[in-house]
Amino acid sequence: MTERKIECWLTDMDGVLVHEGEAIDGAAEFIDALREKKRRFLVLTNNSIFTPRDLAARLATSGVEVPEESIWTSALATATFLAEQVPGGSAYVIGEAGLTTALHEAGYTLTDTGPDYVVLGETRTYSFEAITKAVRLIKGGARFIATNPDTTGPSPEGPLPATGSVAAMITAATGRSPYYVGKPNPMMFRSALNRIEAHSETTAMIGDRMDTDIVAGIEAGLETFLVLTGTTVEDEVDEHPFRPSHVVESVADLVDRV
Repeated sequence: MTERKIECWLTDMDGVLVHEGEAIDGAAEFIDALREKKRRFLVLTNNSIFTPRDLAARLATSGVEVPEESIWTSALATATFLAEQVPGGSAYVIGEAGLTTALHEAGYTLTDTGPDYVVLGETRTYSFEAITKAVRLIKGGARFIATNPDTTGPSPEGPLPATGSVAAMITAATGRSPYYVGKPNPMMFRSALNRIEAHSETTAMIGDRMDTDIVAGIEAGLETFLVLTGTTVEDEVDEHPFRPSHVVESVADLVDRV
């Protein structure tokens, strides 16, 4: 198979660049190489809690310098999608600053009265009252959107219930399933490609999860690199009916490919 010329890069954040707040070996060098060679790139994350500025600051603390304009979150992808679907619309939001800021900047009004959409994102403070309001609005006709399908999220104490788990509860109460915008939906990748004016044939995706990063990258037509510094271990690759273009130990192995 002819090796593609890679001009643009998309990379997951957790498990590829950082792990529990610590930079993964080679991550800083990889980002530095992208910036020095003026490659167009985006760091992708399903995390909708933080704004790109927040995430850039957190990455910088770990020693990885990523400009905030080079970070693409499921919140930004969701806001972009909704602005295309119903420009200037309204939404009832369960989420934090990353999601509410993105929707405001996309021209959306946040309301709990007759919204076009109920939008569910990540938060550390899910409340029964907010979930009840979401259920009633959806049953009243609001369309149901969720930033990502992840059922659990990490914390120092162990897994936490995440967007997908809360979405399942709302679905059980309403009979309505959400449309998920974040990974593994290729929609997030397409919006990212548009963001940096990249073409799928000359863009690569780096991820640590077969079931989100790699499958979505394949469906978006990208060259895919699985790194073994995160969720998926090498023995699990053959358990899936699809394969990444390449399997590498870590992002450090890709510095020379930039």
